[in-house]
Amino acid sequence: MMLQVHPIPAFDDNYIWLLTEGVGTAAVVDPGDAEPVIETLRADGLTLTAVLVTHHHQDHIGGLAELLAAFPALRIYGPDDRRIPLLTDHLREGDSLQPAGLSTAFSIMETPGHTATHIACLGAGRLFCGDTLFAAGCGRVFDGTFEQLAHSLERIAALPGETLCHCAHEYTLANLGFARWVEPDSAALAARILADQQRRDLDQPTVPSRLDLERATNPFLRTREPGVIAAAEGFAGRSLGSSAEVFTALRRWKDERYD
Repeated sequence: MMLQVHPIPAFDDNYIWLLTEGVGTAAVVDPGDAEPVIETLRADGLTLTAVLVTHHHQDHIGGLAELLAAFPALRIYGPDDRRIPLLTDHLREGDSLQPAGLSTAFSIMETPGHTATHIACLGAGRLFCGDTLFAAGCGRVFDGTFEQLAHSLERIAALPGETLCHCAHEYTLANLGFARWVEPDSAALAARILADQQRRDLDQPTVPSRLDLERATNPFLRTREPGVIAAAEGFAGRSLGSSAEVFTALRRWKDERYD
């Protein structure tokens, strides 16, 4: 059976991603809370075999201890970071991961910036990107750097356009509001705002999103577009010489004026 991926809502706006192939086992990505994961597994008759953690923030790792207690054979995969407890497997750029019970293999990309040790997981045409790339946005810079995050997003943007991007939060409408600040005349952006607002009105997730849609509407992936450059320079009050500088201006603009 092909890979099936379902969002498990957690907290106010998190998504924990459940991966299964319908054979009684499952893996999850970024379980900040164990309770909704365990409830879903029990309802579906699934045994948890693996967890992938993208970074060390508590809303992504808070459920690890309880999940390990419930499933003692659990493998917990993540970046080599002492701030993530209970890891059984440390992952680096280019590593391969195949959770028990899944026939799908995933490759690991190091995507620092939001945090210094952030990773993403790519397989079956899907990218589990944690808080590096959001639908219509990107994560804030915490203990990484703006330059790292700009580079990580450029690497993601180079993936095939049909790639489905599974981020970890329902921030899309707010992100689209900032995107409209940057490109107020974008027809693609206007169409996306309408479509995603309709999804939220029906209490449906706006993610995953296709990468080609992100490239058309996400300002943080459009740092070489003349209109985006002009908007970033307007905020910065000076000329910006590189796409990393444009990215940094956009991220600071959102941090300081929008969020």
